[in-house]
Amino acid sequence: MALTRGDDFPIHQTAEPVAYAGTDRNFYDRYFFNGYEAEGDGDAMFAAAFGVYPHLNIADAAFCWMKDGRQVNLHASRWLEDRLDLSVGPIRVEVLEPLQRLKVSVEAPDQGVRAEVVFEGRSFPIEEPRFTRRIGPRTLLDYTRLTQNGAYSGWVEVDGVRHDVSSFVGTRDRSWGVRPVGARDPQEPAPQAAPQFFWLWSPCVFPDGDLFFHTNDDEHGRAWNRRAVWAPLGSGRDGTTDFDAVDYGVDWRSGARHATRGTIRLPDGGEVDIAPQAEFFMLGLGYGHPVWGHGLNHGKLKVEREDLVLADLDRALPFHLHVQALSKVTWRRPDGSTQVGRGVFEQLALGPHAPSGFKSILDMAP
Repeated sequence: MALTRGDDFPIHQTAEPVAYAGTDRNFYDRYFFNGYEAEGDGDAMFAAAFGVYPHLNIADAAFCWMKDGRQVNLHASRWLEDRLDLSVGPIRVEVLEPLQRLKVSVEAPDQGVRAEVVFEGRSFPIEEPRFTRRIGPRTLLDYTRLTQNGAYSGWVEVDGVRHDVSSFVGTRDRSWGVRPVGARDPQEPAPQAAPQFFWLWSPCVFPDGDLFFHTNDDEHGRAWNRRAVWAPLGSGRDGTTDFDAVDYGVDWRSGARHATRGTIRLPDGGEVDIAPQAEFFMLGLGYGHPVWGHGLNHGKLKVEREDLVLADLDRALPFHLHVQALSKVTWRRPDGSTQVGRGVFEQLALGPHAPSGFKSILDMAP
């Protein structure tokens, strides 16, 4: 491993070739996309992801299609070798115009999945606050993420049925830095601490702009990373508005850790009601997947399809906690006006969280 195509571009982050990314084996670099109908209550949704893990010499990708209560997941993994090769088997990402237009293509006829979708940003991406979290002396997370809402053109084909997604909107993000990837570290930090991670993320698409909200809380409900941002349609780099001291509420489904309702409270900005309509399970993109987790070694190249009937899934299993709920969002502003849009309400609640009433790793809502 030495020089690659990336070394001819001014993108180095260390004094070494681009193939080497600092010294942390958990370094990663990742793309994410989702798309759904801008209006209505249908559950049609696609999602895609592509990640590279330079220290593990692995690249992996996934493409998912959800409709009528079923979720089809296409997984792919290969040895990395070249960080500028944005393809893994049948799944490819292309940057058509940096920070504005990207394309995702899938050509997997043996697995019955094909797609060609182009993302067009609705405004300039936002940069979220840097995510840094430690467990004792060990760095668990340290990464940067940009997020952008957009509109799609193109199509998705599953088992010979083609779906036009040219009316779809959604979100894409790019993140890079350190998070747990690949095989689990066999030695826990001393003294050993019970797992705890609480995450909500809700990018919302309204006719005149985009609202972004996220929070990471500790077990007491104290935010260690939280932000709410309004990006007017077509706004540029400095065109966003931040809301200070934003708060939220969640109604949890009995017997689960998935929401039946969410609320975002914006000082001087009113209140946003989130009504989940369907749940997309993030293990389809590798998050927490027991086989297709991020950065695991499947050999030189492996591609596999997975089909889920969502009503049959056991929501108490740890790898089913992480969902993006496709949602109707209603923004009631202080002046009494109301605006309706759509978005996702991503949830991952593992371990204690006092405001939610969770006291152990996997106790469920009463």
